[in-house]
Amino acid sequence: MEQVESEALPLPHRLRFRDVLLGDRSYQHDDRVQIEFYVNENTFKERLKLFFIKNQRSSLRIRVFNFSLKLLTCLMYIIRVMTDNPGQGAGTSHIPGDPAGASTINKCVNCQLNGSVHDSEINWELIFWVDRKVTVWAIQVIVATISFLEAMLLMYLSYKGNIWEQMFQVSFLLEMINTVPFIITIFWPPIRNIFIPVFLNCWLAKCALENMINDVHRAIQRTNSAMFNQVLILICTLLCLVFTGTCGIQHLERAGKNLSLFNAFYFCIVTFSTVGFGDVTPRIWPSQLLVVIMICVALVVLPWQFEELVYLWMERQKSGGNYSRHRAQTEKHVVLCVSGLKIDLIMDFLNEFYAHPRLQDYYVVILCPTEMDIQVRRVLQIPLWSQRVIYLQGSVLKDLDLMRAKMDDAEACFILSSRNEVDRMAADHQTILRAWAVKDFAPNCPLYVQILKPENKFHVKFADHVVCEEEFKYAMLALNCVCPATSTLITLLVHTSRGQEGQQSPEHWQRMYGCCSGNEVYHIRLADSKFFGEYDGKSFTYASFHAHKKYGVCLIGVKRENNKSILLNPGLRHIMAAADTCYYINITKEENSAFIFNQEGRKGRVAEGLYDRPSQLPVHSIIASMGTVAMDLQHTSPPDISGGKLVPPSANGAGNRRPSIAPVLEITDSSSILPCDLLSEQSEDDAAFLDGKGHSSTEYVKGYPPNSPYIGRSPTLCHLLADKAPFCCLRLDQGCRHNSFEDAKAYGFKNKLIIVSAETAGNGLYNFIVPLRAYYRPRRELNPIVLLLDNPPDNHFLEAICWFPMVYYMAGTIDNLDSLLQCGIIYAENLVVVDKESTMSAEEDYMADAKTIVNVQTMFRLFPSLSIITELTHPSNMRFMQFRAKDCYSLALSRLEKKERDKGSNLAFMFRLPFAAGRVFSISMLDTLLYQSFVKDYMILIARLLLGLDTTPGSGYLCVMKITEEDLWIRTYGRLFQKLCSSNAEIPIGIYRTESHIFSTSESQVSVSVEDSEEAKDRVEESQSNDQSDHPLLRKKSMQWAHHLSKKSGKWQGRSQDPSRNHAQRMAQQRLSLHRRSEREELSELVRNRMKHLGLPTSGYEEVANLTASDVMNRVNLGYLQDELNDHQNTLSYVLINPSPDTRLELNDIVYLIRSDPLAHVPEEFSVQSSCLKGRHESSTDTREDTQL
Repeated sequence: MEQVESEALPLPHRLRFRDVLLGDRSYQHDDRVQIEFYVNENTFKERLKLFFIKNQRSSLRIRVFNFSLKLLTCLMYIIRVMTDNPGQGAGTSHIPGDPAGASTINKCVNCQLNGSVHDSEINWELIFWVDRKVTVWAIQVIVATISFLEAMLLMYLSYKGNIWEQMFQVSFLLEMINTVPFIITIFWPPIRNIFIPVFLNCWLAKCALENMINDVHRAIQRTNSAMFNQVLILICTLLCLVFTGTCGIQHLERAGKNLSLFNAFYFCIVTFSTVGFGDVTPRIWPSQLLVVIMICVALVVLPWQFEELVYLWMERQKSGGNYSRHRAQTEKHVVLCVSGLKIDLIMDFLNEFYAHPRLQDYYVVILCPTEMDIQVRRVLQIPLWSQRVIYLQGSVLKDLDLMRAKMDDAEACFILSSRNEVDRMAADHQTILRAWAVKDFAPNCPLYVQILKPENKFHVKFADHVVCEEEFKYAMLALNCVCPATSTLITLLVHTSRGQEGQQSPEHWQRMYGCCSGNEVYHIRLADSKFFGEYDGKSFTYASFHAHKKYGVCLIGVKRENNKSILLNPGLRHIMAAADTCYYINITKEENSAFIFNQEGRKGRVAEGLYDRPSQLPVHSIIASMGTVAMDLQHTSPPDISGGKLVPPSANGAGNRRPSIAPVLEITDSSSILPCDLLSEQSEDDAAFLDGKGHSSTEYVKGYPPNSPYIGRSPTLCHLLADKAPFCCLRLDQGCRHNSFEDAKAYGFKNKLIIVSAETAGNGLYNFIVPLRAYYRPRRELNPIVLLLDNPPDNHFLEAICWFPMVYYMAGTIDNLDSLLQCGIIYAENLVVVDKESTMSAEEDYMADAKTIVNVQTMFRLFPSLSIITELTHPSNMRFMQFRAKDCYSLALSRLEKKERDKGSNLAFMFRLPFAAGRVFSISMLDTLLYQSFVKDYMILIARLLLGLDTTPGSGYLCVMKITEEDLWIRTYGRLFQKLCSSNAEIPIGIYRTESHIFSTSESQVSVSVEDSEEAKDRVEESQSNDQSDHPLLRKKSMQWAHHLSKKSGKWQGRSQDPSRNHAQRMAQQRLSLHRRSEREELSELVRNRMKHLGLPTSGYEEVANLTASDVMNRVNLGYLQDELNDHQNTLSYVLINPSPDTRLELNDIVYLIRSDPLAHVPEEFSVQSSCLKGRHESSTDTREDTQL
C-alpha cells in the first residue's frame, strides 16, 4: 500500500485565493487538480440542444430567425403571384422551347380570357404549373434549404425514441411539403415551375410566433397576461385563415375565372364576415371545395379560440387584471387593501377620498383576496367610478399581486381591518402581516393602517398613520358622558361636507345644523395667511378671538416650525411667530376663500369703542386708560367661585346700558397669570369630597398610572389612589373583608354612576377610564364607573384599573333586569352600551345590531330618566333607536335623508335625531379619519388631543360649560367668545343646543277591546287621560282580564247580595284601577318587585308619572322622544360647530371649550412660591368643570 502511494503522480498546482490574500507562498509547492463543472452533459448533442432549445436567449434568436424565414417565404409567394403569367408555364411533358406545347397552353389561356370556356371545363395545366421567375426560384430554394436543415436538426435534437410520432406532426409535414419540392428542383430542372403551396408557411410562422413569445417571457423573466397571448393567437389564426383562403382560391381560379389576388382577398373577407355580396364567386369546383373546407375549419377553430378568450376574460374580470406600468408612472394612484368588499366601506372611502379637489385625478386600485359581489360590481360600473377605480383580486402577501397593483409606484396604501370578524385579534394579525408585506415590497410607499385592538398597535408603529379603533371608540364614548355629543362633534369634523345639507328644509334647526356641519379643520402657515398674518407677535388668544370676530374662523391650535407637536389652545403665553402653522375650523380653507372688504364697515370702525379695536399699547397703559371698567374686567385675581356663572361686569353708573366685556390683550404680562396648584395633595375639592357617613374620602393623589394594559399608550396625569385597591374591593355586587357593600346604594356615592356594558374587559376599555379620571377634572365631580361585563375580567386588566378611584365591575348583561338593578342603574346618569364582538357578524347584513337595539329600547322603557349612549355596528340602523310606528316626523327625516343622499352628501344620516343628539355612534363613521389623513396629515393627532388619548405639555383639552339664566346677558356667541378669551383664555368651538319641538303624529295609538258599549266608552276616556304610548296588546289583555273579573263578580253577587257587597266593591275598584293603569305604571311595578326580590331599596326609583317639567328639561342630554310623557311636545338636540358670532345664545346651551393646559402655568420654582400658591389655592378655578369668569 505504501508503494502504491509513493508511485502516485504529483498533483498540478492550484492557485488559492486565500493564500494570495494572506501572502502564503506554500501553494507553489502544492500539486492540485483543477476541475471544471458543467451544468449539462458535455456532448455535441447536448451543446446543440443547449444552444437551440434550452438557452432562452439563443433559442429566442433562432425563433426570430425562423419566424423571419416563414414571413419571407409568404412574401416571395405574393411576389411570384404578382409576376405570374399563366401562358408561360411549363410541365413535365413539355420540353422547354417546344412550340407545340406552348401554343396549346396559350390557346387555352386565350379561350379563358375570352370567356369561351364553360364552367365545367378546367384547365388542370394551370393548376399544377406556374410561371416562376429564376430570381424568385433561387431565393425560394435557398430559404427552403435552410428551413429543411433546421427542421431536421430540431427533429434530431428533440428525438425521444419515437421517430414516427415526430414525423407525423402537422408542423413537420407542412415543413416537408414546402421545402422538399424546391430541393428536388435543384437536381431536376424540368419541374422548376411546378406549383408548391408555399402560402401554408403562414401557419408555421404562427407557431414560430407563439414559441418566440414564450421564449421572450423566459428570457426577460416577466409574463404578460394570458389574455394578451390568447388575443394574439386569435388574431394570428384569423390572419392565417384569410391568407390561406386568399392564396388558395386565387391559384385554383387560374383554371377558371382567373381572379386577381385582391379580388380573392375581397371574396374571403366578405365570406368570413357572413355578408356575402355575391359579386365575386368561385366558378370551378376545386375552388368551391376549398371554400367549403375553409369554412368548416373556421367553424371548428374560431369557436374554440373564442371560448378560450371568453374564459380568460371572465377570469380576468374576477381577478381584475393588472394596473398598467405606464399608467403608474404617468398617473397617480393609491392602493386600498381590504380583506372583504363591502359596499358601505367602498362607498365611504370613495366619497371621502374624492371629496377633495386635488384628488380628482387620482386612481384607486382595490386589492382584495375575495371575488367582487354583484352589488359592488354594479356600483363600480357607474361611469363616475368606472374610470377611476380598478379592482384587482389578489393577496397583499404575494409579491406578484403587489406588482400587479404597482405598489412601489403608489402614492399611498390604505390597509383596513375587517371589523365584522368574530375573532378581532385574528383580524388584526392579518392586518399586521399585510402591513409588513407592503413595507417589505415598497418601503417608500406611505402606509395608512387601521388596527382594531390597541395591544397590536406597536407592531405597525412604522406606518405613517395608524388609527386604533378601540382607542378612539372608548375615548369618545367616555367624553360623551361629560361632554354631550362629543361623538357627533368629532364625526362632523372629520367628514368632508359642503355645508349645504338641509338648506332646503323648512325647519330652522335643520338649516342651521346642516350649515355648521360643513366646518372642518384646516391648516396654513401664519406668514402666508390673511386670516392670521396680522397677528404676528401677538398672543394666541388674541389671534383666535380677532380672527373669529373678523373672519368667522376659529383658531384652535398651533405648531412651532421646529416642533412636531401640535398645541391646542396654548393660551396667552404663546406668542405667534411667522413660521408657526395655524390650525383653524372653518367652512372652507383660506385658499378657497374670497375676501370682500366692506368700506362702510371700515368707516364705522372709527366710532367703535376701545374694547373692540386691537390695541397696540402695553398692558399697564391699557388698564390706566380704561379706568374703573378695565380694572373691574381685567382683574389679576381669580374670580369668585361662589356663583359658577358668567358674572356680568359692573355697570359703572351706566344704568341699563349693555354691559361691556374686557378686550383680549395682545400680550399678557406673566405677572397677570398666576400659577395654579394642581399638583398639591389638598384642595378645596378634597375638603368637600366626603363619603355618605361624613368621614373623609379615600386619599387621592395626582400621578401617572403605574400599569398600562398595552404598549403605546400615551401617559396621562390622572387622579389615582394613594394605595391600589385590592381586587376583591373592585367587585361591586360582592362584599369582602375590607367592606361589606353589595350594591351601589350602600356605597353612598355623591355623584351619579356611569355604567359601561361590554362583552369583555379588553385593553381598549382602559381608554374609557383615563379621560374620566384626568387630572384636570374636579375631584368632587368624578363619577363612579361601573363595568357591567358579560365575562369576568382577568387579573392583568384588574391590575391596570385598581389604581383609579371609584372604578368597579360586576358580571352581568343588559338584557338581564337583575344585573341592571344590582349594578345601580337607578342611580346612574349615563349607560354606555358597547357593541359586542360576538354580534358584529350576522348571516343577514345589518342584522348585527338587532339585539342591541331591542335591549336599549327595553331599558329606555324601564328607566326613562336614564341617558343611554349606544354603539352600533352599522350607521344605517340608528333610525331604529327612536322608532315609532306612524310617526310623521320620523318619516319626514327619512325622506330628508334620502334627498341628501341623492345629492351626494357624505353625511346623509346627520339629521337622524339620535345621531344629532349624540346618543348613538358607530365606529365606522371614523373611517374617514384615516382617509382624510392622506390630505390632512394632522387630523389623527388633533382628534387624539381632543379625545384625551394624547397629552402634550402645553396643549389644552376639551370641556364644556352650560349657559344658565344668569349667563344670558352675554346674548351672542361672539360676545361669549370675547368673554372667555379675555377672562380665562378659553376657546369655544361649538354649541350643543337642546330646544323644544312639536312632533305631530298621524293618529292616536290608543287601542281598546270593546266588550260592552258603556265600558268601552269609559275605557276610551281613561286611556285618553293616561299615556298614549301604551302598548295595545297589554292594554287589551288587562281590559279583558278586568271585564272577566267583573262578570264573575256579578254572578257571585246574584247568589248572595248582602254579605258580598264589600267584596263586589273591591272588585269594582280593582277593575277600575286596572283600566287606569298605564304601561309606565306596569313597568314601574315590575322594577319595584324585582328590587324587592333582590333586597334592594326602592326609594331611589322614580316613576315617570311623578316627573315634572323641570325634570324633563334636566334630560337635555338624552335626546330621546319621551313617549311616556307627551307625544306632541318633546325636545331635540343638535351640535353647532363654530357658529357665526351673531348667533343668539339660548337657555341650557352647552358650549364646547378648549381650555388651556393648567400645568403650563405652573412655575419651575414650585417650592419658592408655595406660600403664594397656598393663598391662591382656595379660590383656584383652573380645574373646575364649570367656567368661572
